Formats: sequence, structure tokens, C-alpha cells
Amino acid sequence: MSSNVSGNRFLKINLLTIILLFVLILAGGVVRSTGSGMGCPDWPKCFGRYVPPTTISELPANYKQVYADKRLAKNQKFAKMLDIFGYSQMAMRIRNDRSILVPEEFNSARTWTEYINRLIGAITGVFLFLAVIYSFNYWKSSKLIVILSIINLLLVGFQGWLGSIVVSTNLVAWIVTVHMLLALAILAISIATYHMAKVNGRYKLTTKPFIAILTVLVLALSILQITFGTEVREKIDAVASHLEGSYRDSWTSRAGEIFSQHRDMAVIVLILNVVLYALIRRTFSRHSMQQQLMSFTFLMLMLQIVTGILLSYWALPPYAQAAHIVLASLVFGAQFYLLLNLYSSANLQGANR
Repeated sequence: MSSNVSGNRFLKINLLTIILLFVLILAGGVVRSTGSGMGCPDWPKCFGRYVPPTTISELPANYKQVYADKRLAKNQKFAKMLDIFGYSQMAMRIRNDRSILVPEEFNSARTWTEYINRLIGAITGVFLFLAVIYSFNYWKSSKLIVILSIINLLLVGFQGWLGSIVVSTNLVAWIVTVHMLLALAILAISIATYHMAKVNGRYKLTTKPFIAILTVLVLALSILQITFGTEVREKIDAVASHLEGSYRDSWTSRAGEIFSQHRDMAVIVLILNVVLYALIRRTFSRHSMQQQLMSFTFLMLMLQIVTGILLSYWALPPYAQAAHIVLASLVFGAQFYLLLNLYSSANLQGANR
């Protein structure tokens, strides 16, 4: 097999992987917004099966106690690991959390929602594995592509395990944030290796340094805004738990200062993106990759603001929650790819992207 054929396959597989990662983020958002995380109480199987049950009659009579015990044992192991790394207070809180002993009722819709999420994750893992195989075509020209592809495969495995901890520990706050940031890291690595393979390791700043610096700043603020968003969601989860699911329309108002910070940051992010958009339009041609990426980013940002308004004033509809997080991920991905395209080889602008 020629190197060109293998290289083209790597690019195609990597592009499909990037698409699947966005789909996986959406699926995760649906799981979170519908409360389906414990739809499959065990991991990696679902109720001990590769294909989950559709009715409660397919489960043993004592299934609640069986999986409550398994969840307890899993959390105890995780608490021991936290002790080893010096997080004794967190470990103590997990050990004393009596809510994990409350049996989960079987819900077919939630079970299959979580199962589909895991299935998409497994398919994404297969594509990441294929990307590793075909990345070796670039070993001589860019070893970094191979190394990053291998790291990404390991990260997605760790991400799957961490996802199981997120739901098993009743969404321990900092784990939720780490889980989201790790998803962005996996996405960024896939985008980076795709771009590196496109330009074959040749990099040169092809625009004014100020534009590159502003792009980095906008990207950093987007990551910070996503972090604030996960913390807002954690706070709202705590409010919802305290109110036992009642008074849903008051949850955002009870979220406190972090919600205000998230809202105010959105205004700053919008203003800086407007400035960057203006600079990109003045610097690059209408049909350039840079301007297309910035236009896409701006559209996603507008839609994200719309979903944010829906979340704030329409009692957190689940569809808006899932859309909000995937739109944030699309903004991040487009901004990151824009930054990479500002550092392309000058003779490869346009044709090789």
C-alpha cells in the first residue's frame, strides 16, 4: 500500500473521528440532561449484558440490590485511590454518601439512552485505534502525529472510565469538569493531527501576530467559559437535589454567583469574537478557510446564546442543555482549527485544507 493511500486513509479516518467526537459530546449532553447516567448501573456492560434489557421482566427480582452493592464497591475502590493521591476529604465524602445506596429503578428509555451513548463511545474508540494504525505512515516525516494519536487512544479509554465514575459518585463536582475538559483535549488532539497531516509538518505564521494572539485569547476564554458552564450545571444539580426536583423555574436564579459569571463571560466572549471576525474578514479573502471558520464560529456562538437564553428563562429544557454543550464544543473546535490554519505553510494555503 502506497504512503499516499495510507495518508489519505488516515485523514479520512481522523475526520470521521472528529465528527464522532462531536456526536459523542452531544450524546453525553443528552445523557446528562435526561438524568440517564445510571440507566446502565454497571460498566462497561449494561445490566451485565452487551445488549441491555427492554423490560423489567428480563431482570432478576433482586437487581436493585445487586447493582447498588456493585456501585458501593466501585465507589469504595475509587475512594481508596483518592486517599493515595491525598484527596482524603473527597474520599470521606464519597464513603459517607448514603444516596448511592438508594436503588435505581429500571427505566427503559434511560437505559437505552445511556447504552447508545456508550455505543457511540465504543465506535469512536475503534476509529481512534484505526487512526493510530494509519498514523505510522507519517513516522518518518512527523513522529508527533503518531505519538499524539497513541496518546489520544489512551485518553479516550481513560475518559470512558472517568465517565463511569461521574455517574457512580453522583456527579462529584470536579470530576464533571475534568470529564468535559478531557473531552475537549481529545477533540483538540484529533483536530491537530488532522491538520498536521494536511500540511505535512510545515508551519509558518501566515498572518499578523496580533490576529494569532487574539485567536489564542478567544480560544482560552472559550475554554474558561465551558469550565464555568460545567460549574453552573454542578450548582444547578445541587439546587435541584435540595429542592427534590421541584420549582424547576427557580433553579437558575438559585445557582448564585457562578451563574452571573458565566453570563457576563458570554458577553466578553461575544465582543472579542466580533473583533476577531472583523480582523479575519479584513485580512483573508471571502472564500478562505480562515474566514469560513470564523463565520461558522460566529453562527455557532449566536445559536449558543439562544440556547443559553432558553436555559435561563424557560426552566432548563433538556434539549437546550444538550444543544448548549455541543454548540460550545463546536465553537471550541472551529476556533482551534482557525488557530492552526493561521500557522500553515504559506504555499499550502487554500488548496491543502
